[in-house]
Amino acid sequence: MSDPLLRELDHYVVLEPGAAERILSREETLAWLERQLAGLAEPPADLRGLGAPGEWALRLLETACELELEPGCRISWFAVRLEPPGAAG
Repeated sequence: MSDPLLRELDHYVVLEPGAAERILSREETLAWLERQLAGLAEPPADLRGLGAPGEWALRLLETACELELEPGCRISWFAVRLEPPGAAG
């Protein structure tokens, strides 16, 4: 089971081969994962029992941090906590 504290985080660093790392909001990360999953011939075995790609993306966001798109080509995402302005002391 995933750590409940991760679900409280609102931003993720996403990593793709050949692209610079980006920080996305939770909603942007879910949309990014949906696009990545849409490019697969079929979803990973543990996601096949779920209904729609949106459910697949949410499941991945809550339970994983990496997805192999093809052999040797992986994408990754990591929850990060952004400090509000002025919080550093």
